[in-house]
Amino acid sequence: MMKLSSAAFAVLIVMLAIGLALTPETALAQGSIQSRPYGTTSDGIDVEEYTLTNANGMEVKIITYGGIITSIRVPDRYGNMANVTLGFSNLEDYETLNSSYFGAIIGRYGNRIANARFTLEGVEYTLAANNGPNSLHGGLKGFDKVVWEAEEVEAEDGVALSLHYLSADMEEGFPGNLDVTVVYTLTDANELRIDYTATTDKTTVVNLTNHAYFNLAGEGTSSIGNHILMINADRYTPVDETLIPTGIEPVEGTPFDFRTPRLIGPQQRVPHQQIIYGRGIDHNFVLNRPSPDDTSLILAAVLYEPNFGRTLEVWTTEPGLQVYCSNWVGQWENPINFGPSGNFYRQDEGCALETQHFPDSPNQPDFPSVVLTPDDVYQTTTIFKFDVD
Repeated sequence: MMKLSSAAFAVLIVMLAIGLALTPETALAQGSIQSRPYGTTSDGIDVEEYTLTNANGMEVKIITYGGIITSIRVPDRYGNMANVTLGFSNLEDYETLNSSYFGAIIGRYGNRIANARFTLEGVEYTLAANNGPNSLHGGLKGFDKVVWEAEEVEAEDGVALSLHYLSADMEEGFPGNLDVTVVYTLTDANELRIDYTATTDKTTVVNLTNHAYFNLAGEGTSSIGNHILMINADRYTPVDETLIPTGIEPVEGTPFDFRTPRLIGPQQRVPHQQIIYGRGIDHNFVLNRPSPDDTSLILAAVLYEPNFGRTLEVWTTEPGLQVYCSNWVGQWENPINFGPSGNFYRQDEGCALETQHFPDSPNQPDFPSVVLTPDDVYQTTTIFKFDVD
């Protein structure tokens, strides 16, 4: 289904040098989807949990609250299964403690909008300032905090769950009735594919993503300091002290140069002004594309954990990748983060790889546009592909 570019192939050759190889898993007869009640929200809405299992036994759990991925179970090099994404074990914690957006669909606008406002077609729109002076991840009640309608749908190469939500005109300050569908497909190639589609009846801005955090050693077991990361990006967007982009600069000579596979841990502690601003890596990378208009599916990043041999490839049609290494998890903003493992989450516990358009794009005309008109259809795809050495 996907072909590696020569650059991506060269990167994977480097990964092979540290022990990464692709091996098939033992196949089951077929995949399946099962559902069960997950609880009721504080305002009385029932929430369902769906378990997607593919022909290899890989398992993904998704709840209709926030479209949250609560678990991704994949094997290590020894065949042992483990959950490799951060989260909670019950609905109440997701409602009351999830300021880190574990596993959630993010919208209408993923990432930050400066000073919680933007101007569109001559009209200024004011949003909730929920991250210092800025608006973050859709405001006070973004897509991560609503209950989505769910439907099992057919997939050619696996099992699929379709989630639907209609965001009303001026919800959280955004114009237009935005009709959103997100389809999660678990393929028999151990890929979790996410297809986002949206239409609007009024010109608006939209930037959807998923906020899963990955720890390929297993949720709650250790930090991601020993994970090796490659990012297919020659440039990134440096930020000011409130984490709003100030332009586009080369990654060369900075802690953000992951063009060659590199340990995450040391870069989280480099005495660099950008690292100080983010308390670690919390930055958008400008993915290498043939042209600014190219929207083909490309390899954005590869994450590898050497002790257990799990690897994750991130493929996307998006122009950017926000990398956030849980810099504030377990800190004063959200001091009580206990995952399903029962272990306390700390800084560097997981790595979020958020495929997206750039932060603050509504206010930065030189960035790729996030404007959606009634004549357009918003469509974007991201694939998380898991394997072992």
